[in-house]
Amino acid sequence: MRAPSGILRHFFLPLLALWLSLGLGLGPASADTRVALVIGNGAYVSTAQLPNPSHDAEDVAASLKRSGFEVFQGIDLRQADMQDLTIRFARAASRADVAMFYYSGHAMQYNGVNYLMPVDAVLTDEADLKRFVRVDDIVNDLQQAKNLRILVLDSCRDNPLAETLKRSAGSTRAASIGRGLSKVEAPRGTIVSFSTQSGQVAADGTGRNSPYTTAFLKHIEEPQEIGDVFRDISSDVYDSSGKTQLPELSLSIIGKFYLNGPVTVTVAPAAPQAAPKADPCAAAEAHWKAAEGIGTLGAFEDHLARFPNCIFATLAKARIEGLKQKVAVAPSGNARTTGSKDFDGSWDVTLNCPASGKAQGFTRPLVATVTNGVFHAEVQGPGGVNRLEIDGQIPADGKTTLSARGTTGASTYTLNNLAPGSPYAFTVDAQFDRTRGSGKRNEARACNLVFVKR
Repeated sequence: MRAPSGILRHFFLPLLALWLSLGLGLGPASADTRVALVIGNGAYVSTAQLPNPSHDAEDVAASLKRSGFEVFQGIDLRQADMQDLTIRFARAASRADVAMFYYSGHAMQYNGVNYLMPVDAVLTDEADLKRFVRVDDIVNDLQQAKNLRILVLDSCRDNPLAETLKRSAGSTRAASIGRGLSKVEAPRGTIVSFSTQSGQVAADGTGRNSPYTTAFLKHIEEPQEIGDVFRDISSDVYDSSGKTQLPELSLSIIGKFYLNGPVTVTVAPAAPQAAPKADPCAAAEAHWKAAEGIGTLGAFEDHLARFPNCIFATLAKARIEGLKQKVAVAPSGNARTTGSKDFDGSWDVTLNCPASGKAQGFTRPLVATVTNGVFHAEVQGPGGVNRLEIDGQIPADGKTTLSARGTTGASTYTLNNLAPGSPYAFTVDAQFDRTRGSGKRNEARACNLVFVKR
C-alpha cells in the first residue's frame, strides 16, 4: 500500500534538506560561502614568458568551481587589471566563510617582502616595485574570511628582472634581493603553500601544468581534511621532482575542514569553549626549530618520533632522507655505523679554502666535539646565514670522509656568487690521529681542514 503523497512529502523533504546540509553523498557541502581569486600571468612584456600559468589558472579555476567556489579569474593581467581584480576579491572575501588566493607567474622578494608581477611591469629601480602586488596585502584580504583562508603561490621561479634591480640598487642594497620568495608564516586560521621552499626556485615543468599545480589538481578535490590535502600535494611534488623540490607549507588552523567531504566543520571557534584535550602537536614548532638548528640525522629522527602526525613531519622525513642519501653516496670509508671512542673530546678546527674561479677564498675557525667516535663541528652567523656544519664518524684508524654543508653569508664567504642564505655542501677526506690531523676536500677547489685536539 502506497503512502499518500502529502505524507511522503512531509517526511522526504526535510530528510533531503538534511542530506544537502551535511553533504552526505550529494556532492561537496556548500552551505558555507566560498570565494577564490585565481591568477595566471605568463605573457610578460619585459622579461621571460612562462608557458604554464595560463593553463594552471584555467584548470585550477575549473577545479575550485566544482568544489563550490565563486571564482574570480584573471589571465595575463596588466597592472591596472590585477589591482582591480584584487580589490573585487577583497570585497568578496569580507562576506565569505572560506577564501582562497592562487597565483601562478613571476614573483620576487625584496628586503624580505614578496611581490607578484603583472605582465606589463618593468623593474629599473626600487620605485618600480609599486607596480607589483604585495603578498602581504593579499594575506590581509584573506583574513577577512570568517573560517578558513588559503594562500597558494606557484611562483618561486627565477625572475630575470631581479638582476636589473640588483644592479640599480648598488652593492650595499643588492643583498636585500633574495632568491625565490621570503617565508610567510600562516596567521591563525590560514594555510600558506609555496611551490617550493622559501629562498629556492621551482621548476616550470614540461607539461600543460607546472609540477606543483599538477599535484594541486590531483588532490584538491579529494574528500580529505584540508591539512592532509596540502600535505599530500607537497609529498607528490617532492617525489615527482626526484626529491629536489619540496613545497613550503605552513598551517595554523583549528579543527578540521573538508572542501569535498561528508561534513564541513568551522575552523575558527565561534565562542570560548571548554578547555580542549592536550594538543599533541603543541610543542612541535618549537622542537622543529631546535632540530633545524642542530641539523643532524638524529635530531630529525627524534622530531619525527615525537611528532609523527604534526605539521613538520613531512619536512622531517625529507631531511632524514636527504641526509641518508649523502651517507649513501659518500666513499665506502665513511660507511660505518659506529666510530672509535679513541678520538673523543674537544677539537679546534680551521677550514682554509683558497680562492678558485668565482669562489672567494676564506679561512674559518670552528669548534668540534667527538662523542662515541661521532665528529660534529658547526658555526653560524647572524640571522641564520653564513652557516657551516661538518659531521662524520671516525673509525679506529682515524681515516674517514666527513660531510660538510652550510649556507652562504656575506661576501667574504660567497661561493660562486650565490645569494646569502643559499645552501652548499661538500665532503672532506680526513685522517685523524690522537693529537693532530689534517684533511682535504675531494674536489678541484681544495679546502684544507686542520684539526687540533684540545
